[in-house]
Amino acid sequence: MLDKTDSQYSLRAQCRILGINRSGLYYKPVTLSDEILEIMRLLDEEHTRHPFYGVKKMTKYLQENGYKIGKDKVRTLLRSMGLEAIYPKPNTSIPNKQHKIYPYLLKDVEIKRPNQVWSADITYIRLNEGFVYLVAIIDWYSRCVLGWQLSNSLDATFCVEALKEALQHGKPEIFNTDQGCQFTSGAFTDVLEKEGILISMDAKGKVFDNIFTERLWRTVKYEDVYIKGYQSIPEVQLGLAEYFDFYNNERYHQSLDYKTPSEVFGIKQLSTESELSTKKEKGTEKERKATTTTTKTNKILV
Repeated sequence: MLDKTDSQYSLRAQCRILGINRSGLYYKPVTLSDEILEIMRLLDEEHTRHPFYGVKKMTKYLQENGYKIGKDKVRTLLRSMGLEAIYPKPNTSIPNKQHKIYPYLLKDVEIKRPNQVWSADITYIRLNEGFVYLVAIIDWYSRCVLGWQLSNSLDATFCVEALKEALQHGKPEIFNTDQGCQFTSGAFTDVLEKEGILISMDAKGKVFDNIFTERLWRTVKYEDVYIKGYQSIPEVQLGLAEYFDFYNNERYHQSLDYKTPSEVFGIKQLSTESELSTKKEKGTEKERKATTTTTKTNKILV
């Protein structure tokens, strides 16, 4: 999708149009054995089916499927994938001690309207030879995905980019996340504080506090990722842009009385910056193909 020979658009401009980090240009799939990739695929699917499975149950599941693997290796793989069992448990994810931790503000709070509470979360997206991470910003009341980004590393940059993208559609009263270092970083919390948004963070081990994004991940993976089997970052970028456009603007939700998220959020047709960039890139690609076809035709006519 990226064209290094394009004289009109630099690689930086193409990355901006496509909505991916420039670091993705230099991304090389993690060199992993076929067996490890298969194990990670199984872990991802089993976590999606049974998100309450911890290391011991995941290890047992793999062993029963014929893999000779111990719990330490399973734990390492799950951590590298950003997967964690959903159930109250002792702290297993320690945030950066230099980062400020904010209190949880949503106990007994009834969600009654759009822009009352937003949240962010990160999930693992497998590729044919490796994986990337996906972050999404969701409005709790409407289930609308207001911003999302992909990255091949778990730094805070792509989370901040998704947040800024989401803020183009409104501003929440409260923003809730877990205590991951991406969300406790100053780069992320500074954006929220400058906007006057109250910051809420899940208590340790209380992952049910962010259950809306967990449901979103299950939907995205079953309805898109597992079906399409993405090969590369540009491919998953394009595919997710199309899926989130469908999810926000066409997919009816039973919990929303069979309305779409964008309808409940209050925007007739909601498109994120990532989707608009991808559409623009697709349009530019069509123009290039049309120009190439015309040039070839002219040459034949001459």
